[in-house]
Amino acid sequence: MNPLSKILFLSSALFFLSCSPQKTTAEPKVVYKTDNLSVIQLSDDIYQHISYLNTESFGRVPCNGMIVKDGNETVILDTPTDDKSSEELISWIKSSLHAKVNAVVATHFHNDCLGGLKEFDKNNIPSYASNKTIELAKEAKANVAGHGFNDTLTLNAGKHKILIKYFGEGHTKDNVVAYVPDQKAMFGGCLIKEIDATKGYLGDANVQAWSGTVEKVKAQYPDVKTVIPGHGDVGGKELLDYTIKLFRSN
Repeated sequence: MNPLSKILFLSSALFFLSCSPQKTTAEPKVVYKTDNLSVIQLSDDIYQHISYLNTESFGRVPCNGMIVKDGNETVILDTPTDDKSSEELISWIKSSLHAKVNAVVATHFHNDCLGGLKEFDKNNIPSYASNKTIELAKEAKANVAGHGFNDTLTLNAGKHKILIKYFGEGHTKDNVVAYVPDQKAMFGGCLIKEIDATKGYLGDANVQAWSGTVEKVKAQYPDVKTVIPGHGDVGGKELLDYTIKLFRSN
């Protein structure tokens, strides 16, 4: 290749790179980890938090939640499983993300969603749950969120809207799903299963309704790219399909 050709080639390559869309999201990576709590960054503004629940039937179970961040604001979906882990999470958000927590939402009434709620109360962080969740939590003598809503709730973390919606019964009578439209990211909670998961705990479930409820979720958010289940590995829309198939026979 002669010198003029080399110059033309390099100029063309630089032009192509400058005009190509640049990747703005981070690769998933662990950004915090202790024995009680892990935080995984899934994209620039979406994080998965993982804490642990000791159970008789399933042993020490990792439990997921989601953090949505923009600027110095965050919203958390599901508390960690206890106050100690919640304290760690709130402290990490303040010190590492340099952000405040606008709100925390419990997606159903089990302890893997609201076990650490008292720590949020202690930090004067507003807590939300559906009125169904509040009613069931009171019956179970569990922690109770400070603010209720009926079927839908919209919260904001900076420019990100978080849509929380009840689609029907499944894992529990009250399970809700959170969706961040501009990130195409969903926190499905325990309504959604990871790939190859078993049916899990069914003590409060409506297995007959479960598939139909998830079909409604899939129809409402056809563009979803990131799905965080209540337990296990993050995926995409295939988690919705897997959950529908898992419970369809019932």
